[in-house]
Amino acid sequence: MTHPKLVGISGSLRKGSHNRLLLAEAVRLFGDADYTELDINLPLYNGDDEEADGVPAAVEALARQIADADAVLISTPEYNKGPSGVLKNALDWISRAQVKPWGDKPVAVMSAAAGRAGGERAQMVLRGFMVPFRPRILQGPEIHLAASYEAFDDAGQLTGEMYIKDLTDLMTALRADITR
Repeated sequence: MTHPKLVGISGSLRKGSHNRLLLAEAVRLFGDADYTELDINLPLYNGDDEEADGVPAAVEALARQIADADAVLISTPEYNKGPSGVLKNALDWISRAQVKPWGDKPVAVMSAAAGRAGGERAQMVLRGFMVPFRPRILQGPEIHLAASYEAFDDAGQLTGEMYIKDLTDLMTALRADITR
């Protein structure tokens, strides 16, 4: 596959999020691909609301976008030793959609955080959240971008050679997994 379709999910809704920058860098290092960042700004999941109104159209659209993609990139911040609530909420909603998009889907997980562990715990918890969906989560190299506030230059590109190498290797592994 020469021109794969990638979708990205940032666990942060902030416009200037380091996780959004990390996703953009992953796509740049992946190379030639169609890329869409998904909007996970959804209402809080509530089973009563689902029973009354059904699954929101925005959630069904998200599930279809994931299903139609060749691979998914997820980047999460770390909030209180775990992924963001907005990311967990999106995963919960997507699990309720008619389309079940995750099965056997290649997924690359990464994290950017201000702390010295770079979101390692959040990423570990996120991987656990994904287990019921049975995607093909790449096992490495792991990307835990520490001190993310100083990891990008003014153009939004990564500056650390180790991070660039590891992210390049992860994207090379993702490209290989898509074509397997």
